[in-house]
Amino acid sequence: MKTYIILFLLSCTSIFVTAQKSLFKHSNTFTKQDTLRGSITSERAWWDLTYYHLNISVDPEKKFIKGKNEVKYKVLKPSSVLQIDLQHPMKITKVTQNGKELMVKSEGNAHFIYLKEEQKKGKVNSIIVYYEGFPKVAINAPWDGGFSWKKDLNGNHFVATSCQGLGASVWWPNKDHMYDEVDSMDISVRVPDNLMNISNGRLEKVEKHKDNTTTYHWSVKNPINNYGVNVNIGDYVHFSEKYKGEDGELDLNYYVLRDNLKEAKEQFKQVPKMLKAFEHWFGKYPFYEDGFKLVEVPYLGMEHQSSVTYGNKYLNGYLGRDLSGTGWGLKFDFIIIHESGHEWFANNITNKDIADMWIHESFTAYSESLFLDYYYGKKASSEYVIGTRKSIANDIPIIGQYDVNKEGSGDMYYKGANMLHTIRQLVDNDKKWRRILKGLNKKFYHKTVTTKEIENYIIKKSRIDLSTIFDQYLRTVKIPVFQYKLKEGKLLYRWTNVVKDFAMALKIKVNNCTRVLKPTEEWQEKNVEGVDITIDKNFYVDVKKI
Repeated sequence: MKTYIILFLLSCTSIFVTAQKSLFKHSNTFTKQDTLRGSITSERAWWDLTYYHLNISVDPEKKFIKGKNEVKYKVLKPSSVLQIDLQHPMKITKVTQNGKELMVKSEGNAHFIYLKEEQKKGKVNSIIVYYEGFPKVAINAPWDGGFSWKKDLNGNHFVATSCQGLGASVWWPNKDHMYDEVDSMDISVRVPDNLMNISNGRLEKVEKHKDNTTTYHWSVKNPINNYGVNVNIGDYVHFSEKYKGEDGELDLNYYVLRDNLKEAKEQFKQVPKMLKAFEHWFGKYPFYEDGFKLVEVPYLGMEHQSSVTYGNKYLNGYLGRDLSGTGWGLKFDFIIIHESGHEWFANNITNKDIADMWIHESFTAYSESLFLDYYYGKKASSEYVIGTRKSIANDIPIIGQYDVNKEGSGDMYYKGANMLHTIRQLVDNDKKWRRILKGLNKKFYHKTVTTKEIENYIIKKSRIDLSTIFDQYLRTVKIPVFQYKLKEGKLLYRWTNVVKDFAMALKIKVNNCTRVLKPTEEWQEKNVEGVDITIDKNFYVDVKKI
């Protein structure tokens, strides 16, 4: 029986790993299009994005969208060419500034707008980009992005967007680079009367039209990253509650298909529990002004800011499965906990370059174990995160290539989580570790960051030189090997398979007595009494006894 259980768990884990790899496809060949998409080009650098108003009509029958996006920006230095991104087969039909049509030259998915008016430093200007088309259909959302055009069990259209990695420009025109988040945004979506549209932020107005359509107007008051913007269209019903959190009263709104209302009201009880745990570990929810929403969609789910999407079939675990194989993964709904964790890491703290996407995924994968820690204790937390190691491939480094819109390995999830869990052992003070996690969200509140900024903050606040540890786990595929042997009452030990000057302490037990070693690449020795030696499993290392 045990053999069958193990095989089942390994099979479930492989499904998740395969899904991850479909998002994190590896390539060493890059084109000019990759550079135009992934770098801060001169046509991007001179202007600072301040506001969007995305205003579109969605025709689910034709799978067609049409509309415009107003782009407001502050001039940082004078220039006359502005880059906007929109991916084929979507088409820009016109661009205007102050009512005057502008010339557009396109190079693949990058569109260069030639401005007629003088762009004076410090001035806030705007352009309006008109566009339309049949957007890319998501084949395997959310790993393969675009529009999901589905129908619910009653035959009603059920539509949603997802675009991490691929980029928001797959369905709407914008400055599609992570370094520059818009300060605020309005989203207006026109849909057939029998459907609702749910997007980010707060619902400001519902506007009925004579042609049997309705426009839903949403307003986002906080900075938001491009891929966090979403459209969700369906035959929704709504319920809500209030959460008394660290920054006062937070509005919680839920939108689900009407046939799932009863199940949703039970399963979504985990949302306040999530908020309580994560405000404890990470600090206040970052978007009180915009509220928190959980919205049912026809795919698994995604971390869209203040509009987290949900498709986990109202089951605990990952579609009812425990990715850790320990049993702890069935104590919570994976999508509610994981995707909501991204509100702190991805939506509050956002990577400047997609190569640093580990900042989003490692901390959020780690948040799963911290949720367990809050409600079930440290042992449960440790067992869970250690159990997820079976998903680690060690194929390529976690950090990707910069300036070409290239993320690193899918190991950014659970290898990254285990790196953070290991650092927690080195800090060896849970109050201090919690201050570091909360401090990250305070220091980089509503900001875009680099890996170095995150590394330097943790090093400074922990007062531990973690530089070679970050290099080892983020920039190589090598797992440190603790090599040891016993000889005549002495323990001989060293690190192998490590980066130069690797410095990481390690806890071991000798006859149930805990000792802290500081191995190097050179053999060291320590007098020991007895031969019963175990290595603390909370450290993500391999062990080799000689």
